[in-house]
Amino acid sequence: MIRNVWSLPSGQSLFLTQDGPVVMQGEPLVTGAVDVPAFDQEALITALRVDQAGESTFPEFLGAAWRAGVVRYDVDLEARTVAYQGCNGEQYIEAYPAVTVA
Repeated sequence: MIRNVWSLPSGQSLFLTQDGPVVMQGEPLVTGAVDVPAFDQEALITALRVDQAGESTFPEFLGAAWRAGVVRYDVDLEARTVAYQGCNGEQYIEAYPAVTVA
């Protein structure tokens, strides 16, 4: 896998692999017409730290990211970054160190 692009609130995940793209339709976070929350970088970082500490489930993280105004996030496994995006061009990028498994 090279990249993984999540679309919120639809819960859709697009996997870009060397063998071709694959889409997975997850559980939507909302139904019908709803207002998109304003992008709140502090709330997003809080949601990330809670998730990274193992104190939330993945669905809980997705809900918290949506409430923080994230409409899409792009995991670049080669660059080791995740770009979280709001609907008005806002963006927060988090980089992750390389991990060596013995």
